[in-house]
Amino acid sequence: MKCYFSTLPNNNVVYWIVLHHLEELVVAVMEAIALFRNFRPINFKLPKSTPLRCSSISSSPPAILTGKEGKVKRAYDGLLLDAGGTLLQLSAPVEETYFTIGRKYGLKSTAADIKQGFKRAFSAPWPEKLRYQGDGKPFWKLVVSEATGFDNSNYFDEVYEHYANGDAWHLPEGAYETILCLKDSGVKLAVVSNFDSRLRKLLKDLNVLHLFDAVIISSEVGYEKPDDKIFRAALDEISVDASKAVHVGDDIKADKAGANAVGIDCWLWGTDVKNFADIQNRILQSES
Repeated sequence: MKCYFSTLPNNNVVYWIVLHHLEELVVAVMEAIALFRNFRPINFKLPKSTPLRCSSISSSPPAILTGKEGKVKRAYDGLLLDAGGTLLQLSAPVEETYFTIGRKYGLKSTAADIKQGFKRAFSAPWPEKLRYQGDGKPFWKLVVSEATGFDNSNYFDEVYEHYANGDAWHLPEGAYETILCLKDSGVKLAVVSNFDSRLRKLLKDLNVLHLFDAVIISSEVGYEKPDDKIFRAALDEISVDASKAVHVGDDIKADKAGANAVGIDCWLWGTDVKNFADIQNRILQSES
């Protein structure tokens, strides 16, 4: 290759060195251009992504196309979930919490005594129409005092506020993922619970409130399970027929008998379904 800089004065050593390196650089660039012109791109074929079962939007048809699983049929269009004891699980047993908080107030009962006392107090008949009215404090104050044999307003207030925070509760393993999956697959979701006004905050603390199409709370609607009206209120909110909905709860009378009386199938938590993966697999059924 002809050097375009060779005619320049050569009595300056620095110029000569710089020009020598520039010549080498020009040669390298020209060779690179030649190689680039002769280059033929290789056609790579990227593997097609496998669609996920839960990639559908909420308006998807009953049969959902998936990857290796083939078609998945939506067995139900609506899922109703009980809160306490099903969707919401205690982070620590009641007796431990009552006992731990109570020690600084002079509580004398043991955790074992509190456990038995709580069972008796919680299951005892309540004279009013609703156990939970508004914040539910009258009911819970009676339960706490009966369970512990200790009537102290400051103690009760601390116990009550403890259970008003999400840290006192947790979701079962896989619950969030299943709820999100079912929602993406077009299943309408509702919480149906005998609870007080703290429930919405708890669901928000646990980052699931926004995933539900309806939250039906007994203290708000004025009916408690097994009253059919609370179940019908949920069906109305999510616009799903009873025959296309399933309810999951942990109480054979309040949940199973109540739901069945309206024509809603019910799976008992811990018996019919033991985890949220079971719920997902029974609602989204593979046809392959």
